[in-house]
Amino acid sequence: MAATFELILATPIGWGIRDDAESLIVPGVEGYIGILANHAPLMTAVDVGALTYRDSAGYDHIFAVTDGFLEVSHNRVTIIADSAEVADCIDIDRARAALQRAKDRLSKASTDASINVERAREAYRRALNRIKVAETCELVPPGPSR
Repeated sequence: MAATFELILATPIGWGIRDDAESLIVPGVEGYIGILANHAPLMTAVDVGALTYRDSAGYDHIFAVTDGFLEVSHNRVTIIADSAEVADCIDIDRARAALQRAKDRLSKASTDASINVERAREAYRRALNRIKVAETCELVPPGPSR
């Protein structure tokens, strides 16, 4: 049995998980970060991307996360993300509709000064991430990864 650490993932709306994890891969602002038990203390920003962790039973869990912060301290990883969504619960049709709306806003931005380009870009990134994570999840077989 591999060594574990406590993983806490929370969002401002009160959604979250607390689990024992063997490994974690999280999108940092400078690239993906891998964490195992007894990792050195760390504090960093979380970016839009796929968060994957393996629990103590060997099951992989995949989430679409959006921006936030991560802290590693005393064999505990705490992540506060703006949003986190379980990959197999993502409504891919809704995500595709959001992506199209963001594309439409971005294409009209040059002629419509009322469009917030930065907000449209962020909506585009979030929707694209949700689609990619949902599609990736479809490829991962259920059950322990060992």
